[in-house]
Amino acid sequence: MSIQYGQYRDPVLTIAHLSDPHLLIDSLQYDAVDTLANFRQTMQRLSQVPTPPQALVFTGDLADKAQPEAYRALKAMVEPVAAEFGAQVIWTMGNHDERAAYSKELFGEESLDNQDRVYDVSGLRVIAVDTSVPGYHYGELSDEQLDWLADVLSEPAPLGTVLAMHHPPIPVPMTPLAAIIELYDQHKLEAVLTGTDVRAILGGHFHFTSSSTFAGIPVHVASASCYTMDPAPDDRLISSVDGHQAFTMLHLYDDRAAFSVVPVFPAPEVNFEPTSSRSLVEGLTFEERREILAKKAVDIAALKGEAVAYKS
Repeated sequence: MSIQYGQYRDPVLTIAHLSDPHLLIDSLQYDAVDTLANFRQTMQRLSQVPTPPQALVFTGDLADKAQPEAYRALKAMVEPVAAEFGAQVIWTMGNHDERAAYSKELFGEESLDNQDRVYDVSGLRVIAVDTSVPGYHYGELSDEQLDWLADVLSEPAPLGTVLAMHHPPIPVPMTPLAAIIELYDQHKLEAVLTGTDVRAILGGHFHFTSSSTFAGIPVHVASASCYTMDPAPDDRLISSVDGHQAFTMLHLYDDRAAFSVVPVFPAPEVNFEPTSSRSLVEGLTFEERREILAKKAVDIAALKGEAVAYKS
């Protein structure tokens, strides 16, 4: 972006936050969801965003059954898009992921240890925390992990820190049953994060977009690219649907964060302005744009003539 249309300048950094692709090779999820096709569409939509991200952050459940070939397929789809943006790729473990295959296929070294990692994105510290518990779907951070995290956060980063974790520390009032598999002992993490430079917490796991705060920090949960949870089902305890998939764009400013939800599948277009209109808009001054384009009745097709009349 180069033209300032309103009161805010360009964001300092942009992050694409994606979650829960649950990739499967040679099978459909629930015999219905083509996770590979949905993820390809996700990457296509991501390639169209107007603000190029400096990082692509994935918050877990990358492969539904932790198939090595699923992780390889994931990399093959993600890396070209990241290269186009010149963006770093940041992976995070989820409860469906398995550390051995995850570490070998994504990082080239097989390990059963916690997959906690720290990244530097142009001065922004991104910490990917492994909240997975082998053999279970709930999340947890060990005392050793919490001590490690406290040590990392003891020194502030130039642009602050973003914490990426699969199990987000938020309530889930729309799907109460999901609390069974939430992040356990959240008070321990709260004690570590309070007073640090963490600016945002990114999570997944619940398969629908949600936001809250934790230790005074904004928390954003990205929806899934595979299937989503219907937060208002008809006569169901829980309901999984093949629709409403989305990812999130995080724009970081000097003093705040903005989260924008991007649907994976485009909806029917009912009105539009061609990209050729951009040059007309950018040709106006800030005052002219407010006077001409902020009117209740605007015919952008007549913009050029109206701009000339205004200036005369």
